[in-house]
Amino acid sequence: MSDRSVQQYKTVAAAIRYLRQHSRNQPELAEVAAAVHLSEYHLQRVFSAWAGISPKRFLQYLTKEHALNALKASTDSLTAAYDAGLSGSGRLHDLMISCEAMTPGEIRAGGEGVELHYGVAPSPFGLALAGWTRRGLCYLAFLDDDLSERHAELLSQWPNATIVADEQGASALLEQIFPALPQPGKLHLLLRGTNFQIKVWQALLNTRPGQFYSYSQLAAATGSPKAQRAIGSAVAANSVGYLIPCHRVIRESGESGNYRWGPERKQAIHTWEYAHATQQPDT
Repeated sequence: MSDRSVQQYKTVAAAIRYLRQHSRNQPELAEVAAAVHLSEYHLQRVFSAWAGISPKRFLQYLTKEHALNALKASTDSLTAAYDAGLSGSGRLHDLMISCEAMTPGEIRAGGEGVELHYGVAPSPFGLALAGWTRRGLCYLAFLDDDLSERHAELLSQWPNATIVADEQGASALLEQIFPALPQPGKLHLLLRGTNFQIKVWQALLNTRPGQFYSYSQLAAATGSPKAQRAIGSAVAANSVGYLIPCHRVIRESGESGNYRWGPERKQAIHTWEYAHATQQPDT
């Protein structure tokens, strides 16, 4: 992953921002290109380099109709994902992802005796701050000129830990998560949350890339159909971006909804993930 990918993401985010602001007018591709100060030809090159799709397909993936169709298609798979999530591991390309929850005692200890490594590295969705211990990755946040706030957020979870700056380690982790070519591997997550939150996050680990799930679907799958508010709280509390795919949870209306790391980034992840999951020939 390079700084070039960060710049490509900035163009993508700017295009999404323009589309969100002018959605009622359904702007043509030429308007979007002008809004991000590129020709249609250069916009085509940026999207092709970023996710292997054309701007035309990119715009199709952002429509409410596409989101609603994806919601319908996901209904039958969610209960199985939740059941598997209580004991199974997730998969990201060829990367097997497993996780364990911190015990209440470990949380109360605030990381005493733990060496917490952290660092910033590029990703397809801009710069990201990663935090990890010898037991696994515990934090992954995307940045928007808010490094100090995100850094403080990470450290607040580990007030008594020994802190180690490790940019090289962060780059290696991000390369493992977003490889140029998928490679077999394993990644362990160390999660901090309530029992209910952990169950929701584990279920999300077993959902499929390119699919969307509503809060009510997730609540029904957990056996608590009236727990939509608790589901929303669990999704919002996730501090391991992308790997625990809270970005796949959207509103029943087809609207993307809120995201801890910004609505434009959420839709960018939707598009990038769907394009990679389907691997359709570009048009």
